[in-house]
Amino acid sequence: GSSPLLITGKINPLRDDLYVSLKADFQNMDLSPTTPYAGKYLGYTIVKGKMGLGMEYLIEKKKLDAKNVIFLDQFTLGDRVESPEATRMPVKLAIALLKDRKGEIHLDLPVTGTTDDPEFRVGKIIWKIILNILVKAATSPFALLGAILGGGSAEEMSFIGFDYGTAVLTPQEQAKMDKLLTVLSERPALKVDVEGHADMVADREGLKRVALQKKVKAQKLKELAKSDKSVNPDRVVVAQEEYPKYLKQAYKDEKFPKPSNFLGMAKDLPVPEMEKLMLTNAPATDDMLRELARERARTVYEYLLKTKKIGPDRIFLVEAQSVQPEAKEKIKNSRVDFKLK
Repeated sequence: GSSPLLITGKINPLRDDLYVSLKADFQNMDLSPTTPYAGKYLGYTIVKGKMGLGMEYLIEKKKLDAKNVIFLDQFTLGDRVESPEATRMPVKLAIALLKDRKGEIHLDLPVTGTTDDPEFRVGKIIWKIILNILVKAATSPFALLGAILGGGSAEEMSFIGFDYGTAVLTPQEQAKMDKLLTVLSERPALKVDVEGHADMVADREGLKRVALQKKVKAQKLKELAKSDKSVNPDRVVVAQEEYPKYLKQAYKDEKFPKPSNFLGMAKDLPVPEMEKLMLTNAPATDDMLRELARERARTVYEYLLKTKKIGPDRIFLVEAQSVQPEAKEKIKNSRVDFKLK
């Protein structure tokens, strides 16, 4: 009485090749009574949820075309159930990816095939589609998210890149985070881990070059401060024509041994040689790289919090096990990775 079922269609079993045009529709099926099945195959009890199912099946000339539209409302898993037959895939993550801000899940599972194929089973195909969703949730959650939301691959939202040696967000990367925040606001059950990384080679050189630029800029700032005590350090820019002058002053202040003339005084060197000596003697330790990775993660974390588009209870700052991340094709190691949960 609470879950009406309507079946309509046409069938002609007398033809040499079976003809079927069938529609079935039922709504408001309460899912909590199916907990024994959920525990056995999903590994969790079901706290609550309702399901609607709309099916359209056409069999003509041994060819099957079918639509299976599944609607789940407030589908909520409960306690873990130990079952040898339960999938090991991340069921809860998949549900969080699928469930929109209204608590609804909409799935469209088309099935095609031929009825004379001995391997063809509708149930087997539907389960394979669902299993593929679970596998994608485990291995490529951002790709699954992009497919669900109809925006293609969302894989680019899975990381934020940085210039070597810096933890400064570029406008392009900020736009990516804004896009991610929009997605997360549409999927309120999702949480995200923020994990910073650094490239052990490129960022080491980057740290040295950034330190050199800071020293050169400090020389101009020191000069400007003599006439203007209120000078804003963030607005100080060293022009190209000024660079040799302030580089020379910064080089002079360095404490490492410098090439000297026959009188024992430091020699005047061209710009490339001064830069080379300063870069060679600049420290860039593993601890500095780890701190750079942490600073990148903090920068991203604070940006996400500042927008107030999602609550702080959904964003977690995670200490990376390795400074250098797992290599990904066409993606720099100088990055922050997001992990959905």
